[in-house]
Amino acid sequence: MKKIYRNIIVAICAVASLSSCTDYLDLKPDDKLLEDQVFSSAANTSAYLNGIYVKLGATQLYGENLTLTIPDLLAQQYNMNYGSTPNLYYTFTQYSYTSPQVSNKMAEIWANAYSVIFNANRFVAGLDRSPGVLTAKTDSTYRGEALAIRAMIHFDLLRLFGPMYNSADSTLKSIPYNTYGEITVNPFLPANEVMNHIMADLSKADSLLSPDKTMTSVKKYKFTYYSVKALQARVNLYRGNKAAALACAKALIDNSAKFPWADKYFLNERANPDRIFSSEMILGAYNPEMSNTSQGYLKLFSSGLSDNNILAPLDARLTALYSDASSDFRISGQFWDVGPSKSYRTFLKYSEVDDKTKSFRNTIPLLKLSEMYYIAAECEKDPIVARGYLNTVRNNRGIDTSSPVPATAAEILKEYRKEFLGEGQLWFYYKRTNTAILPNGSKGDDVTGAFTMGPAQYVVPIPTAETDNR
Repeated sequence: MKKIYRNIIVAICAVASLSSCTDYLDLKPDDKLLEDQVFSSAANTSAYLNGIYVKLGATQLYGENLTLTIPDLLAQQYNMNYGSTPNLYYTFTQYSYTSPQVSNKMAEIWANAYSVIFNANRFVAGLDRSPGVLTAKTDSTYRGEALAIRAMIHFDLLRLFGPMYNSADSTLKSIPYNTYGEITVNPFLPANEVMNHIMADLSKADSLLSPDKTMTSVKKYKFTYYSVKALQARVNLYRGNKAAALACAKALIDNSAKFPWADKYFLNERANPDRIFSSEMILGAYNPEMSNTSQGYLKLFSSGLSDNNILAPLDARLTALYSDASSDFRISGQFWDVGPSKSYRTFLKYSEVDDKTKSFRNTIPLLKLSEMYYIAAECEKDPIVARGYLNTVRNNRGIDTSSPVPATAAEILKEYRKEFLGEGQLWFYYKRTNTAILPNGSKGDDVTGAFTMGPAQYVVPIPTAETDNR
């Protein structure tokens, strides 16, 4: 048990805006003593919760694996043929789930995800054992955050490892739902039962967080009432409840003043462009390794990488995708670069800025206002109103909407491909909609080498380390 605690108790120093190092994080031989120390003061309790957020933002989860790389590789977002030898990430784009490279990475996601879930459960259990340490409001807030974290991670595990939910396969066995703060073996549940647990946790988190509807830049890195509503919109759409998804999305749209649209003139500021649209971010993950020379942006997207190591879309696909290139600032020079060492455009979304005090540095968006408009456009029954939702985003990306496009599946998909590059949401859109054919990201057209998709491609196998030990 002590070895397990050493692996999963979050003993790290976080960025100043999220948490701080405290002496109690030096583990003691007695695990019970450690827990008594954690929940003996409001400061230590807060640091424990902040440490869980730091783990969320680590490269093993939302700091890379679940955002920058794996989902976008599976969605064919990058060209694997720029180099003379196969790209470092080629096996992911071929859905080679049994290859060591892919299976090891999926096992890494699984293990780290359930580690954070365990910590969230342990945190709630610690609150139960320590009444009076926190104020009633703080206790409510912390519980809501922990439940929302638990729901979000289970949901993304379900989206990755679970069956095709929009069919009869939703009753197939999927993943365990862990609600315990003790080491237990939890059964694999049917996907719809997992979804019920997710919805129950989010409903409880909603009620716990709803009294506080203030927003600050720091809160964008923690679960709030608004980020819970946004996640509820995403979850309800995934389970096919469009009416509920629309209602949740509109809760954000009706409060969009709290998440103002990115100013394109600010985005075009040369030294410190806010390429992640942080003002629109509802929830984000912070990964300080993003600017590390061996991690984050510099190991994934930098033009200094060799052709067979870099992640970069095929230029022909970018040209076809951004048909409004003259106005859509998502294809501008602040987002893409053709450096002296490359003949194709490289991705600048997460590149470093000059001002190291900018709050949006090292940040990966997890929920954004634009997605709420896309969800509303997809779920709204009135085609005129739906068109308005879609074109609101397009207009705020610099596109002339005097001749607005209808909110068709094709137009919404096009927006997902442009808006969420490097954020991982396109893959889950494809899986949710059971898209039958995915264009090969390494080919210049949508037909050559296209992938025929089905459960074998969309459903990632459960790691053998999990199945073999049961």
